[in-house]
Amino acid sequence: MLKTVFWVAVGIILYAYLGYTLLLAVAALFRRGKPLKEDEASSFMPPVTLLIPAYNEAASIEEKMRNSLSLDYPKEKLAIVWVTDGSDDESLTLLSRYAEITVNHEPARKGKIHAMNRGMKLISTPFVVFTDANTMLNKDAIREMMKYFGDEKTGCVAGEKRIENCNLEKAVEAGEGLYWQYESRIKRLESENGSAVGAVGELFAIRTELYEEVREDTILDDFVISLQIASKGFAIKYAPAAWGTETASVSVHEELKRKVRIACGGWQTLFRMPGLMNIFLHGFLSLKYFSHKVLRWTLVPLAFILAFILNIAIVWGKPLFSDLYGYLLVLQLIFYAAVLCGALFHDMRTRVKFLFAPYYIFVMNYAIVAGMIRYFSGNYSVQWEKAKRG
Repeated sequence: MLKTVFWVAVGIILYAYLGYTLLLAVAALFRRGKPLKEDEASSFMPPVTLLIPAYNEAASIEEKMRNSLSLDYPKEKLAIVWVTDGSDDESLTLLSRYAEITVNHEPARKGKIHAMNRGMKLISTPFVVFTDANTMLNKDAIREMMKYFGDEKTGCVAGEKRIENCNLEKAVEAGEGLYWQYESRIKRLESENGSAVGAVGELFAIRTELYEEVREDTILDDFVISLQIASKGFAIKYAPAAWGTETASVSVHEELKRKVRIACGGWQTLFRMPGLMNIFLHGFLSLKYFSHKVLRWTLVPLAFILAFILNIAIVWGKPLFSDLYGYLLVLQLIFYAAVLCGALFHDMRTRVKFLFAPYYIFVMNYAIVAGMIRYFSGNYSVQWEKAKRG
């Protein structure tokens, strides 16, 4: 019985981090070679609004505006709207210098979702691109994202998130950067198999008509907005040639704080959108949602704990290398030793980035457990909790 549960736990971990990616890669082989409509629509450049919600972003505004005004998209087709939420720094003063943009300010701080819902009422273009104030886009980002909307079945396009390391050798940045490279690979494969599962708030675009007002106590606005569109039968496409760049978190503590909030929002989404688990209604999207998100939010942290405890129980009282389980326990001990090294030396420089992957995996799973506790205790806020970045 112990061995059965042990292998189930190991199977859950391997499927979540390796098996699911392999499944997507194999499935994509049967879809490749078919012409994609988005490739045929390279000249599709409709009117677009760049919507930027902000709270006390004075430090980023000038750089963000330089970046936004330099985007390679017809100026007459690109509107820029800033929606400020209770900002009490110099944001409004700085934004007032730009006559070509629209600024909507509300003095009361009500949270990002309230700002986004308010901003969407100002949109008159058929497409809107959401981006954060501290995220810089590559100059072709909007042009690349619009290509995918040439297919009427596409309702949302997710850009790629990139981490600009101030210190490429620092462990926390190495771990965060590797994680987003891994996530980008999964999103690309999901998109090749019909639809990605969600989008990140740093950069994503939607058809304006598909936007539904999101409850103002929603934690993961970007994820919920994109999933609402996917649940209507529209695809979320991943555009790797459109990316938003931000600096890495300045410390593991700041990154952990951000991930706990994301995990808390994941649990909230799980209970608010249970219909996405209906495979008879949503087909492959449900399997992808379960494999990429739900499994990680629920069973993977428990599987790590069970796999370690049960492995010890199985080899207890026997010579360590008497069978396969002894070798597996040694591998687990090496993994957790790497976690410990990562915890002790996370602020040190390192050229061997992959050594910090175990530490980052551990941090993510710890955050999931902490996020679950926070969600069920009701101890969370929908207001901006920006992680400090380098």
